[in-house]
Amino acid sequence: EILPIMNPHRHLHRVSQYLLVLHHITSTKSLPFTRTTKLTMSTSSSSNNSNNSPPGLENLYTRTPLLESLPLSNRHSRPIYLKLDALQPSGSFKDRGMSRLCTELARNNVTQFVSSSGGNAGHSAAYVGRRLGVPVKVIVPKTTKELMLTKIRSQGATVEVVGDNWNEADEYARRLVEESGGECGYIPPYEHESLWAGHATVVKEIVEDLGGVPPDAIVVSVGGGGLLCGVLEGLKDLLSASRDGKKVTVVAAETKGADSFRAAWDAGTIVSLDGITSVATSLGALSVSPTALSRAKEHRDEGRGGVESVVVRDEDAVRACWDLAEGHRLLVEPACGAALAALEGLRDVVEGNGPIVVVVCGGSAITPEMLQDYKKQYL
Repeated sequence: EILPIMNPHRHLHRVSQYLLVLHHITSTKSLPFTRTTKLTMSTSSSSNNSNNSPPGLENLYTRTPLLESLPLSNRHSRPIYLKLDALQPSGSFKDRGMSRLCTELARNNVTQFVSSSGGNAGHSAAYVGRRLGVPVKVIVPKTTKELMLTKIRSQGATVEVVGDNWNEADEYARRLVEESGGECGYIPPYEHESLWAGHATVVKEIVEDLGGVPPDAIVVSVGGGGLLCGVLEGLKDLLSASRDGKKVTVVAAETKGADSFRAAWDAGTIVSLDGITSVATSLGALSVSPTALSRAKEHRDEGRGGVESVVVRDEDAVRACWDLAEGHRLLVEPACGAALAALEGLRDVVEGNGPIVVVVCGGSAITPEMLQDYKKQYL
């Protein structure tokens, strides 16, 4: 059963987006899920947008479905839920934080956004900028995939290729912002409090859709650590206000060769990798955010729950992507597959038989042909 969308007459400009969501969920008569949650739309008056004013923050990202995966639940003998942030407008969870940061900058009269990410963050910045009516310039290194260049440009952003790696592109982007005299706003890919606050909304939605009861664990993929920071922030707000002593394990999933959080977690301090050797290039931060490490320690030390670092092989991440495509008709990057694959390592880690939620973070750097090639190479 698919529950109805709320107040569609007030949100005609977004109906097509939700039809896409429903297409993903109902493209066959026999659903592979045993539970669905209500798809809701904001009822803010700004959503009518009759005066061509910029959309409100709540209308820039989507409240995504939380669905129980029957195949994964049966495999792991406990309820496994998928938080489908792959259905965000730009294709990844990044829209949550990017909506908040870009809206704040626009309210401060910034006239152009400058991003240094040729990946999902840059694509999300381009999407949000287009919705807000603010021009976006994305500075990318020479290594950026043509697929992502096309997607970023399709959002109306200007793309400038600078440098051999992200650090060189980022240095140039920062310089542009500094020289703009306050007219340009810098958009980092993951290191900003407003991004983390935006990503924290995923926790509130998960708990609401589980009837107000937090899950036993939340599994997230970790690259630079922005999503991890947001989930830990959301859980701190939630669990600090709770009096029942509920604890939630947070699982940080990475692939071997892009495991900067594991290196930092084991060492107790930030460690820089020599390079990225994993197929999951969207996890390719040489070092994780220091805030991600400190918040993970705080979550553990203040008794809000455990923190588990799980590193999977590339072939496991690719297999998880393939299984998701076959079982649930969703296409995601290997970076997202890492979180799904991490479930295999949790049998003796997360006690009890309560629900585990995997944040299906999505990713735009994937096509059916690419996934087919990954399958031939790794499986």
